[in-house]
Amino acid sequence: MRRALISVSDKRGLLELGRALAEYDIEILSTGGSARTLREHGIDVREVSDFTGFPEIMGGRVKTLHPKVHAGILARDGIDDDTAREHGLPPIDLVVVNLYPFAETVARPECTLEEAIEHIDIGGPAMLRAAAKNNARVTVACSPEDYPALIDALPAMPDPHARLELAVRAFAHTANYDGQINQWLAACGTEEALPPTINLALDRIASLRYGENPHQPAGLYAARGTRPGGLAGATPLQGKPLSYNNLLDADAAWSGVRSLGDAPACCIIKHTNPCGAACADSLQAAYRKALAADPTSAFGGIVAFNRPVDAETAEAVAGQFVEVVIAPDFEGGARRALAGKKNLRLLAPPDSGPPDYNLRRIDGGWLAQVPDTLLSGRDGFDVVSERVPDEYEWRDLAFAWACVAMVRSNAIVLARDAATLGIGAGQMSRVDASRIAVMKATDQGFDPAGACMASDAFFPFADGVETAARAGVRAVIQPGGSKRDEEVIAAADRHGMAMVFTGRRHFRH
Repeated sequence: MRRALISVSDKRGLLELGRALAEYDIEILSTGGSARTLREHGIDVREVSDFTGFPEIMGGRVKTLHPKVHAGILARDGIDDDTAREHGLPPIDLVVVNLYPFAETVARPECTLEEAIEHIDIGGPAMLRAAAKNNARVTVACSPEDYPALIDALPAMPDPHARLELAVRAFAHTANYDGQINQWLAACGTEEALPPTINLALDRIASLRYGENPHQPAGLYAARGTRPGGLAGATPLQGKPLSYNNLLDADAAWSGVRSLGDAPACCIIKHTNPCGAACADSLQAAYRKALAADPTSAFGGIVAFNRPVDAETAEAVAGQFVEVVIAPDFEGGARRALAGKKNLRLLAPPDSGPPDYNLRRIDGGWLAQVPDTLLSGRDGFDVVSERVPDEYEWRDLAFAWACVAMVRSNAIVLARDAATLGIGAGQMSRVDASRIAVMKATDQGFDPAGACMASDAFFPFADGVETAARAGVRAVIQPGGSKRDEEVIAAADRHGMAMVFTGRRHFRH
């Protein structure tokens, strides 16, 4: 290796690489901040403008866009030697480039179009692509993670297979970069909820033992060029690696428990459906109430909390067979209480907001939608019955409404005292979901009398309300919108039930 060109925005590992190159008397060409950083630490650098004989112009927009740079990268051994000698074009053997941080720039709410434009890298992608194309001779590195292998190979070049792998990474890097720019600019200024273009560039961050079933290979992927947040970025605090099904259930549990408000809350999930959910004055009480709703189904489930887990709560959880516990944090006493359960996974995901949209694969295409959200308070709620809910019923109606949004459709939830009593999930008919919710409650010894009921979509007939009335349910919350709304409301009035329309459906498929 005779000559390296370095131009990086991410300075991690730069000094170690620079010192290693200097140790073997490899000439370093560089620009701007990269050259300044290397020089300040005693590493000899030759400015690209000195190498080309042409100054940086237009405020740095044109630095490396020069035939001497690109010919030095693209020259092929044994083919272009005479041309290179004739025109005085020294070869460049190593190109180390990472790009202006476009995604990070436009992620800031105050970012303007002008600022975004100035963070579109032109020369960097051109050099990366040129070096990747000529990987038969040139080594390319687009990430600090690539540097250790380069340093280990010095003063020689990495072998051809390693150079090809680095080239593939570089092309993926530039493709993702262009995709970020395209997607942001396409959506810039539009009032559409979804972008006209969605670019998928994902890196595998974990290989999973298998998918939903043992014969299905599976992996966990995250957006390229970003640090995974939320559940994908959670580091297990103890226990064996997470499975595909663990991750699906943990995602349902984590999103579900965070929808239950600020009071201490617990949600127990099995096969992405809640077995039970509750709010209480303490996490331990919330856990016990959630578990009581269906302890049989909760066996081997996923438990999520919306607050850091304390020792008392952890001791209660330790008495059950649980696959995963997920919470913002775990106090020291909680970690000690659960340490004896070696296979139990503990997850504390970093903060993350909701995604801009959800994607789902179908045959031949993708479906995209804005995430489902709950309205705050009683916004848009309309009492349509003769009887108005009292304050206790309002509280339980709001709680049941938040819970039913977690459940696979058709979904019915019975709740009382901010805890689920019975859940009817994933039924093809709404009346069956109502019957199952009542059955689940009575099977656990709960009397549904005085409970509240939530339905994720309207009642097409009055039969679901009649089922609830026979069980003693006193108040119902549902979206409304059926052709038979009047019949459904009449049934509620006939049984002295309060009924609230929300005007918003919460299907979950």
